[in-house]
Amino acid sequence: MDTKSQSSYQEKALELLIADADKIAKLIRVQMEHLTMPQCPLYEEVLDTQMFGLSREIDFAVKLGLLEREKGRQILDSLEKELSALHDAFTEK
Repeated sequence: MDTKSQSSYQEKALELLIADADKIAKLIRVQMEHLTMPQCPLYEEVLDTQMFGLSREIDFAVKLGLLEREKGRQILDSLEKELSALHDAFTEK
């Protein structure tokens, strides 16, 4: 595989991972807007499943050499910060 193709795959992988992370962030923001109980079992299960799936996607991209491990960690960290904000907002309510 030439360098141009590798770079193109890396860009596409990052683009797809960020799109998936954005979907999860949107889920978190919707929950924050409604400030319904974040400990709702259905909400927790959906969010846990989505976060687990994204972490698996990131691991796969890292193993293929399409993503730096640190960039993947940054994506997950930003989502975890939003989750933390949701829990803080709910507990302050």
